[in-house]
Amino acid sequence: MTTVTSEDRANQRNAVLAGFLGWTLDAFDFFVLVFVLGPIAHTYGRSIPAIALTITASLAMRPVGALVFGLLADRYGRRKLLIFNILFYSVIEVLSGLAPTYGIFLGLRLLYGVGMGGEWGVGASLALESVPARLRGLLSGLLQEGYALGNILAAIAYFGIYPHFGWRMLFFLGGLPGLLSLFVLVKVKETEAWQQARTDWKTYRRAIYDHRKLFLYLIVLMSMMNFISHGTQDMYPTFLALQRHFSVHATAIISIISMVGAIIGGLSFGLASDRYGRKRMMITALLLAVLTVPLWVEGATTGLIVVGAFLMQFMVQGAWGVIPAHLNELSPGQLRGFFPGFAYQLGVLVASTVGYIEAVLAQRFSYSTAMGVLATGLLLLGAVVISLGPEAHGIAFVQPSGAPKRQEVSH
Repeated sequence: MTTVTSEDRANQRNAVLAGFLGWTLDAFDFFVLVFVLGPIAHTYGRSIPAIALTITASLAMRPVGALVFGLLADRYGRRKLLIFNILFYSVIEVLSGLAPTYGIFLGLRLLYGVGMGGEWGVGASLALESVPARLRGLLSGLLQEGYALGNILAAIAYFGIYPHFGWRMLFFLGGLPGLLSLFVLVKVKETEAWQQARTDWKTYRRAIYDHRKLFLYLIVLMSMMNFISHGTQDMYPTFLALQRHFSVHATAIISIISMVGAIIGGLSFGLASDRYGRKRMMITALLLAVLTVPLWVEGATTGLIVVGAFLMQFMVQGAWGVIPAHLNELSPGQLRGFFPGFAYQLGVLVASTVGYIEAVLAQRFSYSTAMGVLATGLLLLGAVVISLGPEAHGIAFVQPSGAPKRQEVSH
């Protein structure tokens, strides 16, 4: 039996905190744009769909970041690549606030997508390889809901900073917090699982080929999960402001409340997945989300809209809270920096048009109709995709000496 020292426990905490902060700050930088589509459109003399296209641009470039940073993380270590990744996206965020034209702004959002795409896979593998298997689901939920906390921080900044200093200041602010996670990263050791699984490039390429069917399934899974997440989040502040005519402050408060629901949901379903299984809890969350659609976009009063927003993100991000553990458990050890992140970001690429589609459909119908119909169909289809896939609940990341290296999955 391995003795866990106080130093080991401190390293586990720091690894989780590093991954959590990295994803939180990355999400903050992404969501500040979601809140100020209208003002940016006014600044550059463009339509809202044109600015929404910059969201699509960032999402579309995330696979490039996941590919580059993931491959290098498997070869050279999680920690070094995560440090560089955070510095990269922080600098691009500040430059976005300085962009003098729409063309330059669009180009910078493409580059930002590269940085955002690299963070999740590397940060999640570093954190989840560092912690005990019995806590993996709970900490998976915590890591993933760094995304929701980033949304909350963006809403707070929109509430308190935008009315006084304008949209550019939000992007300047978005470049600063990345430095906070670097302090944590210098205290994190490289994981034993990475040390054990590290291999040469020839064997690495062979492992990718041998697991190609699993990888294709993960792409389909993450495409559905990203359609669901971005389809229920990215255009929601615009829906609140333009269709329901909420003020800047009211839109920010409702968004914050919905993200509180997301955090609670991610932790709750993540914890439950440690006991009841990853797939079961994800499917449960998505089916319950279907029932919240009417409140979410058709609530007759402000109170009902708030309840609907809270419940929708409680369920959607509840399912997402299981994803980091589920993907890392399914991925072969020697590919864990690359496999989860690249599959995730290819899924983002497939789903990257959902905000633009909603914006275009809303001009013909309404935001509530466009978002409600799409969300219902995507949630149901997502539950089907999850049910058809494998599961490797609780698999050991570090193999005992002399044990064969293999990946156990179950259907």
